[in-house]
Amino acid sequence: MTLNAIAKYLLTAALCVATLDGTAYPAAAAEIRSFSVSVSGPTAGRQMILIPGLMSSGDVWAETAARYAGRYRVHVLTLSGFAGRAPIGGDAFLPVVRDELLGYIRAEHLDHPIIVGHSLGGFLAFWIAATAPDIVGPIVAVDGVPFLAALMNPGATSAAMTPQADRMRAMYATLSSSQLGAQSRMSLPTMISEPSNVERAVAWAAASDPGTVGRVMAEMSTTDLREDMPRIHSPVLLIGAAKDAPDADALARLTKAYEAQVAKAPHATVVMARRARHFVMMDDPAFFFAALDAFLDEAPAAPAKAR
Repeated sequence: MTLNAIAKYLLTAALCVATLDGTAYPAAAAEIRSFSVSVSGPTAGRQMILIPGLMSSGDVWAETAARYAGRYRVHVLTLSGFAGRAPIGGDAFLPVVRDELLGYIRAEHLDHPIIVGHSLGGFLAFWIAATAPDIVGPIVAVDGVPFLAALMNPGATSAAMTPQADRMRAMYATLSSSQLGAQSRMSLPTMISEPSNVERAVAWAAASDPGTVGRVMAEMSTTDLREDMPRIHSPVLLIGAAKDAPDADALARLTKAYEAQVAKAPHATVVMARRARHFVMMDDPAFFFAALDAFLDEAPAAPAKAR
């Protein structure tokens, strides 16, 4: 698959999930509108936050949460408007998620939590770390980047993307949930290799709010975080999906495009998952866990300026 096609399917991603078995976190619930949280693991020690992608519920992280709950206190989010969670009003959505998650970190006294995000969740992880660099720990983006449009066109700008974003927002607002599910059934096989996982993702997408999906896609396509990357003090791991790169030259171009996204982050590493499509943790969990373990074993608990 070409870089152009990969960027297109990321932009139209109908990402996934259901809901993670775990304890609903009671604290500060009244103040949180944009997501719910499920928590597992020991009450003491390091904290890990898992953010799913577009149209995803926290169950996309079920295996990840189970693996790390013995080592960390794991907080799994489901964003409002996705996978059966009611949408919220307002003109903007992602800034609300960013600010409420920062509020959650502060209210629950989470000490430099590890933040792992898939796709949209990776974008949010970058935004949170750039907004409040002194309160977060290591950042892991699983096939999520600071400015999605630039994967397709390195010269893309937020202003140039605005007309397309407006059309996308308007188009999704006209869809029913069943139409959203049907659209996702066509796109998800390009993002997930295993048919049973595709079916899981289709069900999650069909339970999402089309208006929220369009709004989020429009916001992502017009928000460029690349110039904010120098503000991130924490170590960063970006895991790119590369199964559909047809040859070594295509892989090299794809890797270069991912590296350009985080080039201005002071402590960034890019690794490519050669056997995985967009849902890396589903397609190649062995690679995903090995990369995550190696990164976390080396990463300091707090960024240099916060220690």
